[in-house]
Amino acid sequence: MEQNVRVRFAPSPTGPLHMGGVRTALFNYLFAKKHNGSFILRIEDTDQARYVEGAEQYILDSLQWCGLTIDEGVSVGGKHQPYRQSERKDIYKQFAEKLIANGSAYFAFDTPEELETIRKEKESDGKTFSYDAHIRSALTNSFNLPANEVKQRIDSGQPYVIRFKMPENRDIQLHDLIRGDVTFNTSTLDDKVLYKSDGLPTYHLANVVDDHLMEISHVIRGEEWLPSLPLHFLLYEALGWHEDIPDFAHLPLLLKPSGKGKLSKRDGDKLGFPVFPLQWNSADGEVAKGYREDGYFPEAFINILALLGWNPGTEQEIFSMDELINAFDMERVGKAGARFDPEKAKWFNQHYLKQKPDTELAELFIPSLKEKGIETDLEYTAKVISLVKERVQFVHEIWDQAYYFFQAPREYDAKVVKKKWKENTSTDLKSIIGVLQQTENFTSAQTELAVKKHIEEKELHLGNTMNAIRLAIVGQAMGPHLFDIFELIGKNETIARLQKAIDSLG
Repeated sequence: MEQNVRVRFAPSPTGPLHMGGVRTALFNYLFAKKHNGSFILRIEDTDQARYVEGAEQYILDSLQWCGLTIDEGVSVGGKHQPYRQSERKDIYKQFAEKLIANGSAYFAFDTPEELETIRKEKESDGKTFSYDAHIRSALTNSFNLPANEVKQRIDSGQPYVIRFKMPENRDIQLHDLIRGDVTFNTSTLDDKVLYKSDGLPTYHLANVVDDHLMEISHVIRGEEWLPSLPLHFLLYEALGWHEDIPDFAHLPLLLKPSGKGKLSKRDGDKLGFPVFPLQWNSADGEVAKGYREDGYFPEAFINILALLGWNPGTEQEIFSMDELINAFDMERVGKAGARFDPEKAKWFNQHYLKQKPDTELAELFIPSLKEKGIETDLEYTAKVISLVKERVQFVHEIWDQAYYFFQAPREYDAKVVKKKWKENTSTDLKSIIGVLQQTENFTSAQTELAVKKHIEEKELHLGNTMNAIRLAIVGQAMGPHLFDIFELIGKNETIARLQKAIDSLG
């Protein structure tokens, strides 16, 4: 019988959700859906000093925009609520006390100032300070304080932390679904803080307790958490949950476009691309770009992220969410960092733009026309978009490729005028106006037939004449099939533009 798959995405609300975090959420989601499991959202907000107002809502909005539906967790509830760690703090104390009772953890009363002094002394001797098995017996903790003094210090309200007692020189071999067998020796690990006297656990204890109580079957998280794996394993063991330890998978890093180093906001700022799904407005007025606001479609953004670190094993690059779910396999997630290519991201968006119905794109484009004071209807705008959509990567680029469908040229490209507007051009265009005035069925096909027949009969230069007409209609040497433009802007507007060019350029 297949295991009941339950995965969780557990971000901290310390700022905007990085695209690497969204990819972690996506891989959790795909894995859950592939195995008919549950995708759970838990907010890990025990670090109140780093809590940022609005960050939790930003996480929820980002997942919604990406189409990652939460089955259980913050905003939807479920049988293991609450799903916000700050609302679960009463739960953790009992497990911290259990670790104290079975000798897996201890009370430590060292002040931050005392530890800083020791750290500096070690550094001056060219050594590094680590609160571990080699030094714990020389510090202010329940290892070398009498039991009654430990109790007295706690009862008097003296600040303390509970630290995990890391076993000495023990090899721990674990299996990672992506990296295979990994081995750690505990002599390289310190006695991490698990719980503080303010009643809040640290990430390590809360994470393990919540994963166990929420029946998480697979922990899929970023590579940066791999060094925490032995501690988390030992916590499961110390709490008597060894049989229920989840399977672990540590995802590869997202790398800069250069491939050297972890992708950061600074890279995006420098090279002009977002690293966040949605625009982030910080309390101090700083604005960070978002994929949504930059004009990316959510399905393009998801497609981009899916292929960063996962290889479908085929040549296929374009995947719908359902196709991703069907194809996703943890065995095809690589160990090496995945290089982000911002130009490839634009390519994905262009693909999805071209696939969208013209009316849908028109609905997205019309608000920007209204901002320019241009009133138009959906049907006309959709026809315009059908002619130019192959030339753009984003909806906001449509204007630059299609402005002349909504307003006559206000000026003419000087370089094109110099090169294409000849001495006899005005005379030639006047004759073209006469042809168009006599053309009753003003379709693209009919006007093309009439104009080209006239050019041939009068032995006009085809290239020069067509270039001059385009200049008059568009203002530049650009645009789709010239006679398609004629049909859309209509007979009166076409003739008016030709006459205006004759009057302006003489």
